[in-house]
Amino acid sequence: MDTLTRMRAFIDVVEAEGFSAAARKIGRSKALLSKYVRELEDELGALLLNRTTRQFSLTEAGHTYYQRASEIVREVDSLAETVRQSSGDVRGRIKLSAARTFADAPIGQSLIDFTRQHPDIVLDIHLDDRFVDLVEEGFDLAVRISRLENSSLIARRLAPFSVRLCASPELMAKHGAPTRPQDLANLPCIVDTNGRSLANWRFKGEGEESMSVAVSGPIEVNSPIVARAAALSGLGFALLPDFIAAPDVASGKLVTALDDRLLSGTGIFAVYPHRRYLPAKVRVFVDFLVHWFRTRDTAS
Repeated sequence: MDTLTRMRAFIDVVEAEGFSAAARKIGRSKALLSKYVRELEDELGALLLNRTTRQFSLTEAGHTYYQRASEIVREVDSLAETVRQSSGDVRGRIKLSAARTFADAPIGQSLIDFTRQHPDIVLDIHLDDRFVDLVEEGFDLAVRISRLENSSLIARRLAPFSVRLCASPELMAKHGAPTRPQDLANLPCIVDTNGRSLANWRFKGEGEESMSVAVSGPIEVNSPIVARAAALSGLGFALLPDFIAAPDVASGKLVTALDDRLLSGTGIFAVYPHRRYLPAKVRVFVDFLVHWFRTRDTAS
């Protein structure tokens, strides 16, 4: 049995957080995976996993080995996929991190459309509103909605992104439309705690600098979908992603304010680690997303 096979078995067990879960996921027996990992430990002369009937954890050596082994296996797979791409044979699994905001909104349809067009590629989608460590946690790429910051990652812009300050017509009539950002400090606001600024909303200042306004209100929630529902119910003003607010704004269920004071420069990005060989499946996926968003932008 070759080292690479044992290495893959070890990685599968670690990522599934147990032998039984890994066996179910990849369709191999628990006994076989245990055998592979034990042989790997014998080959290395080091204990990689602490395992009892109820607990499972990596040893210090196991943690170090997992990080490097994951990189090696990804490089091997990437090289193989690069060669396969020339023959049009692109297949495998893509481990994708995306914000719930992305997947829950209509643009999440892009993931469904890709899967329908590429049945030989499995999308392993993990929805999480935190910024995952792609290399540490073994992700192929992430779709992120944010300002692009300096990092060791490669980012490809998929589409622009903007927010709208919205409220129901009834709430706007009751309180009046804010004429400057500072007015929001005295108005009921719905805080989406996913945002980096939390309850300190940022706007364009009078000059070149941006400004922030501390807001508060009857509800704080880590979901723009729920924030939208709260705004529709008249609970307060909400900063909503444009792709979530647009249908309600178009129908008149929500009214916008301070459009000229909202910050720009954010976007939707496909982000992936620097690699010598970018997996063909990842390249195909990113190219698909770029085309998908461009087509929708053109259609709108």
